[in-house]
Order: sequence, then C-alpha cells, then structure tokens
Amino acid sequence: MQRYEINELKKEEAWRLFRIIGEIVEGFDVLPAFLPAVTIFGSSRMPEGHPYYQLAYRLAQALAQKGYSVITGGGPGVMEGANRAALEAHVPSIGLSIDLPRTQMANQYTTLALRFQHFFVRKLMLVKYSSAFFLLPGGYGSLDELFETLTLMQTQKIRPFPMVLLGRDYWAGLLDWLRSTVVNQGMVYAEDLNLMTVTDSIEEAVALVEDHRRRQEAEPPA
Repeated sequence: MQRYEINELKKEEAWRLFRIIGEIVEGFDVLPAFLPAVTIFGSSRMPEGHPYYQLAYRLAQALAQKGYSVITGGGPGVMEGANRAALEAHVPSIGLSIDLPRTQMANQYTTLALRFQHFFVRKLMLVKYSSAFFLLPGGYGSLDELFETLTLMQTQKIRPFPMVLLGRDYWAGLLDWLRSTVVNQGMVYAEDLNLMTVTDSIEEAVALVEDHRRRQEAEPPA
C-alpha cells in the first residue's frame, strides 16, 4: 500500500474515532436526566393492530404509571407502540435509533430522539441507563441485545437487573434449546438461565422491576 493511501486511511480512522466519541458524549450528557428508565425491545415489523404492538403499548403504559421513562430503538412496530404509550402518559419517551443501509423511519412518538451510526455505542446507552430490559418478540437485533446483556451480567461486567422476555409461545423454542443443548453440553450453567424471566403477564413484568428498584434503594451507598 502506498504511503498516500496509508495516510488517508489514518485520517479516515481518526475521524471515525471522533464521531464515536461524539456519540458517546452526547448520550452521557443527555440521558442521565431521564432516570429511572427502562428499555423495551422488539420487532420493527409489527403494524399497529398486531398483538405484539398492543402488548408493547400496554407494557409501556403500566411502566409509565410507575414513573419510568421509556427507551426504545426509536423505530416502528413494537418500538413505536412503547414510545406512543409513554408519550400519551406524559413521561419521557426516548428513541435511540440507528443508521441502517435500508433506512428505518423513526417513529413520531418520542420526546427525545438520538441517532447513532455505531451499534456498540447505541447498545452502551441502552444498557447504561436502563433499570430493566423488556424483550418482546423480535429478530436478530433483539436477540443481539438479549445475549450481549446476558453475557455482561454472567461475567459480572454489569450488575444484574431484570431481563424480562414477554411472550412465552415466542420464546419457548429458544429456551428449550438453551436447556436441552447449551446447558446439557456444559456451555453455560443451569443457573445462568435464571438471569432471564419469561412471562405473559404485564403485571408480573412490572412487579419485577419495581422489586428490583426497592432493593436497590435499600442498599447502603457504596
């Protein structure tokens, strides 16, 4: 590679680093004002009338009544349902969207919208400022968030917090595989599955995060 090309590559990488730092600084500067907050994940492909859209709406509505800001990926589908409920409940409705090759339109129900170019920065913000994760049925993006966060908790890089999977029928196959294959072959410990709770009940999901918040508030300051 010619020296000119190497220098141009270095400049490009330096600018990429500055953009990454800028995204991190913006998130760190803005998001702490909206605590306590929870994050709701799920598919962008569910229209307004779909049961999962309605489930996200009712879940966010119940969480808003407890005083939680609602964070989503800022897109349509499940994310829109959650942001919409938060906006209508007059709590902060936050969308952390991502630039994709096939542009995904941000939903219109956010009071704060941040847009990221880098998935890992976006995931940092979602984890750092959430008291709980609620995963509704979704695709690779939702699964990525699920397993990366489970890994952080399993390896004690972050303190455990509620990781709630809503929709037993949807998640059943994945959980059966984890138990029958991954645990049985010694890839994870059986107790690692306890980092997740699977339920169809919004009341149980909200109770889990409320119980976690009470325990956190009862702990002596570090």
